[in-house]
Amino acid sequence: MTSATTESPDPVMTDIGAAVTLAHTGDTTAARTRLQDLWDRIGPAGDPLHRCTLAHYMADLYDDPAQAIVWDVRALDAAAALTDERVQRHHGTLRIAGFYPSLHLNLADNFRRLGSFAAARDHITAAQQHQDALADDGYGTLIRRAISEVSEAINQRSTDKRASAPGPDAN
Repeated sequence: MTSATTESPDPVMTDIGAAVTLAHTGDTTAARTRLQDLWDRIGPAGDPLHRCTLAHYMADLYDDPAQAIVWDVRALDAAAALTDERVQRHHGTLRIAGFYPSLHLNLADNFRRLGSFAAARDHITAAQQHQDALADDGYGTLIRRAISEVSEAINQRSTDKRASAPGPDAN
């Protein structure tokens, strides 16, 4: 998923962005609290863009891969309900296909860290199959590199956290 400028003001996306900014300043506890409060407001049947975005970022706030997977699954589930029309109302250049490489990458990495290599392989394969949807920009390069790193770690059957992985330790 990319960071993007909102074309149409969306207060929930603004609130998600503010929580993510808190996380980037090192206050992951406050960021988790804000995102959890937003999740409680949105609900499991709320706007899929809100659910997908919030869950995607919330997963990064947990060092424990089991806790992160809960949010990663929520993000992937919400993505399945998204349309290009909806994401483009937020930002005209977005396409839902571009979300999938990162969403599957995160699941692969967390399953790998738990030692569930078969599930990790399934998700890294899905990430690889979707990576053509990534732009040839810094974000696309970052995700492609991470896909390669996670694939190699799966091949090595490593459960070590990647140095480049997002999370509370990355702040």
